Amino acid sequence: MIRRSCVVGSGSALPKRRVTNEELAKTVDTSDEWIRERTGIAARHIAGEGETTATLAAEAAQKALDAAGLTAADISLIVLATATPDQTFPSTASKVQKLIGAGNAYAFDVAAVCSGFLYAMATADALLKVPAGAAPNGVHRALVIGSETFSRILDWEDRGTCVLFGDGAGAMVLEARDFPADQADSAPGIIASRLHTDGEHNELLYVDGGPSTTGTVGKLRMKGREVFRHAVTNLADVLREVMDEAGVAADRLDWVVPHQANARILDATAKKLNLPPEKVVKTVQDHANTSAASVPLAYDVAVRDGRIRPGQLVMLEAMGGGFTWGACLIRS
Repeated sequence: MIRRSCVVGSGSALPKRRVTNEELAKTVDTSDEWIRERTGIAARHIAGEGETTATLAAEAAQKALDAAGLTAADISLIVLATATPDQTFPSTASKVQKLIGAGNAYAFDVAAVCSGFLYAMATADALLKVPAGAAPNGVHRALVIGSETFSRILDWEDRGTCVLFGDGAGAMVLEARDFPADQADSAPGIIASRLHTDGEHNELLYVDGGPSTTGTVGKLRMKGREVFRHAVTNLADVLREVMDEAGVAADRLDWVVPHQANARILDATAKKLNLPPEKVVKTVQDHANTSAASVPLAYDVAVRDGRIRPGQLVMLEAMGGGFTWGACLIRS
């Protein structure tokens, strides 16, 4: 038998306030043309009063549970990826546990910025695959969430960064299922994952503050050209690694769901791998870069509009500050 962590439901959430490029140009030295040409972004959602990383995460989580036909009581693990937690501690995941009523679950956060959801997926997958009785609390179903309120760490006078980001959340419910070994090529679930970190490039994408250094939250800082160059190379490499591990050629992929950072990065990565543009899920135009939320948010959009269907091969990929990057191949 083989054990797979299967995606049985997804959900997403965006703040109520939608800010177009035209509206942003009234307060920032920019224009709709400038933003679209360089990023492909048309609008983003900005969290308002009462909307936090935890509340957005809880909304996305509840939608994922509803899609799976489950309740919060069915969940035994919550892994939440975020770089913008509600508090330094306790974890935002613990707040989500309370908000949705998942009293049977243990919960914790992971921090890998834009790659955070893939790190959270790999962590949950590992715990779900542990033999019964060996995993903490006998994990059988997990909620994996990416949620961010990046608007609260942006320097709104830096047009090179503030136009790129937005707020939002995405979630998936994973369930451990066993299949006969001879069904490995067709069984749903997570097939292969790869994660990477390179701490040499901290100064290219970071927040200039923290509890143990400045005692402040800080603001996001980025050297865009250098990040772009590393992103295209690293993402293409990790996609090849996962395809090689799974024994899957690029032409067998039904969809690639990339981190929604910049349309130019998405296009350049697809070109480097000879992937048809029509196989790449793009939602960056609607919500900008939502960091750890972007991959599950885009996945949920594509599931709900009918693009991603059961049985298809879907590649998830992302890169973020650190640098961190990774990819995960699933059969939906």
